[in-house]
Amino acid sequence: MTLTACAELVEKGDPDRFLAAMSAPPEARERLFPLYAFNLEIAKAPWITKEPMIAQMRLQWWQDIVGEAAEGAEPRAHEVAGPLASVIQSAKLPVSVFSTMITARYWDLNGDLFTSEEDVIGHIDRSAGSLMVLTALALGASEDQEADIREAAIASGIANWFMAVPALEAAGRKPFAHGTLAEVKNIADYGLRMLDKQQSTDFGSATPALRAGWRARALLKKAIADPQAVPEGRLDTSEFRRKGSLMLKAAAGRW
Repeated sequence: MTLTACAELVEKGDPDRFLAAMSAPPEARERLFPLYAFNLEIAKAPWITKEPMIAQMRLQWWQDIVGEAAEGAEPRAHEVAGPLASVIQSAKLPVSVFSTMITARYWDLNGDLFTSEEDVIGHIDRSAGSLMVLTALALGASEDQEADIREAAIASGIANWFMAVPALEAAGRKPFAHGTLAEVKNIADYGLRMLDKQQSTDFGSATPALRAGWRARALLKKAIADPQAVPEGRLDTSEFRRKGSLMLKAAAGRW
């Protein structure tokens, strides 16, 4: 149950967040990697089995781990559980936000349909937005900044959602309410507007947590200019631009 194990899981399963975390100071990484690894664990739970009951049990298992950690209990024997418990306890992270993240994963399990663009955005906020709230709180943000963090987070959450669309559709999921190119543009535009609203906000020591969304603006602009790139899986940027833009953000201390 080591930080190294969490970092390795994130490097393999969530390379963008891994790079963003590596741009943070070492003491920040100690809190970011367990939270990112936890996100991967609950994200994969609905997909590792065809038995809904087993997937539900897995999600409940993680809910129990979070609750036990918040109560100061000895962590269970799992490579992520120990480091996660340490972060929860040292940063006094709210169980309610973890619960929101876990509950959001039932969408993957149940195959529920969205009825509006607002439903899609709300789902992204409950998952990606909640993760960024937790990482920001872990790095020193205050709880009264949650609304601002969620607005800043929604752009990267939408961008990541767009990147996952081909895989979701291949798995039989419906990632949009209507599935039109206009809907793609509308959701991307919403993300950009929230990003613009918070772009000048100084999140202080929590800035490395917000930096996980460093690619959001470029990806959402591309989605608006070419919405067909989303279902066709052409949204990604070059590796040079991906890493170069992060280096510039980190060097400037921005998110």
